[in-house]
Order: sequence, then C-alpha cells, then structure tokens
Amino acid sequence: MATIGMSDIKKNVRLIVGEVPCKIVEFQHVKPGKGAAFVRMKAKSFLNGKVVEKTIHAGDKFEVPEIDFKTMQYLYDDGDMYQFMDNETYDQLGLPYAQCEDATKWLKDGTNVDMVFYKNKAISVQPPEVMELIITDTPPNFKGDTSSGSKKPATLETGAVVQVPYHVLTDDLIKVNTVDCEFLGKVK
Repeated sequence: MATIGMSDIKKNVRLIVGEVPCKIVEFQHVKPGKGAAFVRMKAKSFLNGKVVEKTIHAGDKFEVPEIDFKTMQYLYDDGDMYQFMDNETYDQLGLPYAQCEDATKWLKDGTNVDMVFYKNKAISVQPPEVMELIITDTPPNFKGDTSSGSKKPATLETGAVVQVPYHVLTDDLIKVNTVDCEFLGKVK
C-alpha cells in the first residue's frame, strides 16, 4: 500500500488515520522559530463524518486508502437510510444518515451520485460537482437592490441554501457548485 509523508499533505488528499479512511479538509504548515517544522491538519472520516485534528512531524507516514467509486442513482429516504440503486445491476443499497452528512442537502430523487467504497463496503456518497436546481424560496427584490456583488439567501428544492444575486427569483432554475456551495449562474 502507498504511503504519504508531511510534504504530501494537501486539501482533499486521502489517508488512513488510526485505521479510518479520511480526507484532509484543512491544513497549515507551521515553522516555529525554534525546532522543526510541522503540519496541523483536520481530516474528515469517510465512515462517520467526524473531523479529527492531528499534528504531523517530519518522518510521520500515513497509508493511502484504496478507495473505489461507483456511479449510483439516489432513490429515496426510507426513514432510517438513504437508498441508492446500482445503474448497471439494479441492486439497491442503503447508506445510514451519518455516512451521507455532506451530501444530504444535494440529494434529489433520480440524481446520479458517486458512491465511495472502501474494502468493498460503501462508506460515503459524493453528489455531482455541478447541479441544476430550482429555487423554492428567496426574498423579493426591492427598488435599489442593484449593487453588483450584493447577494441574498435562496433555498433550493433539495433544502440547500446558497447566496444568489438580487436578480434571481423564486422558481428560477440555477446552476450550483456543490463543493463550494455557490451560485454559478441561471439556466436558460
């Protein structure tokens, strides 16, 4: 299995921390005035979504998890789990709420998502990077709301909230970046 060291620490790098596959969500290289440099990082578990803080020194090594991705379709929420269907075999697979934490605000019936597998077990789900969604609620425009760069909150059909320009209204279809949770533009 491949390993990574302190110099390989970057955002979204996958590694195993204490036998748990994680993804780095934040890191900071620190060079103190006295002593050796080190890295502080926050890694999010693929299994339960918990964030672990860790300090890494030169010489520390981490294994890289062998993670596989498979495109599956989101079907529905059964009250205990989210249900997905394999697009090739039509097998159905349930994933507990805790393992879908980040993706839940983007799950819409029929959406194709990337299911994350570790040791042949589904551990997480990733929504498409860009989605087209309808705005279900946003404050109305007022005369004078024309400054470029001003934004207002908008609730989407999946329940996610993003900041949109004032000219965007309820029932508009928009493109959204699901990674950064930001408005990309109106769909014509």
